[in-house]
Amino acid sequence: MTTTRRGFLGLTAAAVAAVPLKANAAATKYLYYGKYGDGVGIASYDAAGKITSTGVLKGVADPSFVIRSGNILYAVNEQETGAVSAIAVDAPGKLHLINRQTNKGSGPCHLAVANGYLLSANYGSGDVAVHKLRADGGIGAQTDLVKHVGSSPHAHQIVVKDNYILAVDLGTDSIYTYTLVDGKLVLKQQLTLAAGSGPRHLAFHPSGNFAYVANELNSTITVCGYADGKLTALNSQSTVPTGSPTNYPGEVIVSPDGRYVYLTNRGHNSVAVFEVLTGGNALKLKWTPSAGGVWPRHCIIDPTGGLLFVSNQNSGNIVTFAVNVATGELTQKSSFSTPTPVCVNV
Repeated sequence: MTTTRRGFLGLTAAAVAAVPLKANAAATKYLYYGKYGDGVGIASYDAAGKITSTGVLKGVADPSFVIRSGNILYAVNEQETGAVSAIAVDAPGKLHLINRQTNKGSGPCHLAVANGYLLSANYGSGDVAVHKLRADGGIGAQTDLVKHVGSSPHAHQIVVKDNYILAVDLGTDSIYTYTLVDGKLVLKQQLTLAAGSGPRHLAFHPSGNFAYVANELNSTITVCGYADGKLTALNSQSTVPTGSPTNYPGEVIVSPDGRYVYLTNRGHNSVAVFEVLTGGNALKLKWTPSAGGVWPRHCIIDPTGGLLFVSNQNSGNIVTFAVNVATGELTQKSSFSTPTPVCVNV
């Protein structure tokens, strides 16, 4: 695959009442969003999911993915010379940059924390970097850099599961399972999916026995069995209805109760809603409601379980949906405008 990541991203420019939120949901909550350009976005949202900007933490370059670990945010700096940044959450909505470290890769796009280490996936160079974390949450020295071998490797996601690290690689059509020993990654398994499928992200069922893989290049979702660090591909299906335009799945998440899987469709510009069947080993596509914008890159469910946020990169808006936890249906509630949103953390 020769298309650059930024070039690729520019290719495509009945109401059901939601289950009531918990009583304490009326309090103001904060979210932090990643984007291209300078700074991590800061916003508040209310019980209905209406988002209001409260500022931007400047000095963080191209933070296209942001995660939270305790009172620290970690962000990738998705640039040719890749780096990762640590950000302190001093109070809700109040941030300051702790430090930044290069990760010796290109185009980092995802990261995760495991056992005192920060791991980042480099899309451009197709490798996984490991950094030791400091006592203050800052990012210390790099301890490992593992290059994936194959045709045009593009590491796209890091997932921590039990004592294992899973790295999803779009270019090699593979998911790698590692153990992390003294800051070094040791390969346990490489599961290779269908050629040209382009696995991008995966999410685990709460049971821990199944994982769902969003395949970017052939617009499918694959159900995998999982046990002791090993994945087994079980079945795959399309993420859009027959006759849909060319489509590239983005994010995949599972509802907290494990009954539904949500996946963003870039191109079809929708959110696919799958019902989980037979305990997790099969999915049924139920609906594909509009994402409320163009090129939905990311989605996340808030801690109440009653709200879902979708980041529409090309139309520049984050859309809030109410989630009916009984049926899985989504009802659009509001839209927040901001340039190139590509990730939300709550």
